[in-house]
Amino acid sequence: MAMCIVCTGLYAQNHKTKNVIIITLDGFRWQELYRGADSALINANYTEDKDEVRKKYWAATPQERRKLLMPFFWSVLEKQGQLYGNRDLGNKDEVANPYHFSYPGYNEIFTGFPDVRMNTNDPITNPNMNVLEFINKQKGFENKVAIFSSWERFPQILNGKRSGLFINAGYMDFTSPDASERLKYLNEIQHEAPYYLGDSTRIDFLTYEFGKQYLKQYKPRVLYIAFDETDDMAHAGMYKFYLDRANQEDGFIKELWDYLQSDPQYKDNTTLIITCDHGRGEIPLDKWRDHGSDVVGSEQTWFAVIGPDSAPKGEVNTQTTTYHKQLAQTISNLLGFDFKAVAGHEVGNAIETVYTK
Repeated sequence: MAMCIVCTGLYAQNHKTKNVIIITLDGFRWQELYRGADSALINANYTEDKDEVRKKYWAATPQERRKLLMPFFWSVLEKQGQLYGNRDLGNKDEVANPYHFSYPGYNEIFTGFPDVRMNTNDPITNPNMNVLEFINKQKGFENKVAIFSSWERFPQILNGKRSGLFINAGYMDFTSPDASERLKYLNEIQHEAPYYLGDSTRIDFLTYEFGKQYLKQYKPRVLYIAFDETDDMAHAGMYKFYLDRANQEDGFIKELWDYLQSDPQYKDNTTLIITCDHGRGEIPLDKWRDHGSDVVGSEQTWFAVIGPDSAPKGEVNTQTTTYHKQLAQTISNLLGFDFKAVAGHEVGNAIETVYTK
């Protein structure tokens, strides 16, 4: 059973973060985040409506292009937060697991442990304790941690049966008896929406709406929203829709952040962390569709953070490498806890630049 372990030292005394929101964009490349739309892919057979895509996302410089694609990132986050993994500046962020696909990637993020046994996307139950499970056992956080994901695999990744976490994944209905009318309505329309991602992976708009409405009604201390469509559109070789989904999800994140700043429970004491589970290939051109241990560059990732404990550093340009195995302990430390002390397995060290001046 997890003990309540509080961090020692200066940080524990001074931290301001009381809530954490985590968002992942599955398989979204650092190249588009930092450079914007890729001209080679726009001009290739992967892009329909090339003129429309150029009109919407193309500009002369990477700085202009990325702001067209991800306006929240390159206005609010750039000015008030921190962005890691721009390899053009020499700053690297990577997964430490050797597989470079989704289940191993999410396992690494939340357990801090690039476990070589987690080497499949099949519905195997994860034996590793995860940081959300740990936080859910701490005083004041009991039943205040919630997960909404488009991909149906998260009940296994986060071991819902053991962890007791609230997980709504894929096309699961929200069944709480006190659910708002909006949440009840979402239950209805999600089964009427087109199943273009397959019959078990929910479209991101619905996942976002569930997460947003849950946040407003139940006021969780920790909320995780996992988007999926950027990865699906890339695998399908549909570059326009890959860009459109990233742009849409940037808008979702802006709307969520604006709400957090308007609500007394969350304003000025909530940290938002945004990342991905793996990268994608770049060369040769067709490898942008793929990832995995045999795809060069698919270990390359990124993350961003904004919150009361994170100095507004903008793009981080130090010649260092951070790893996703460090995020679990970073999340824990932001809330004043020490996940490493009780996890029962290897956990990467926290990324202290996230919460030190």
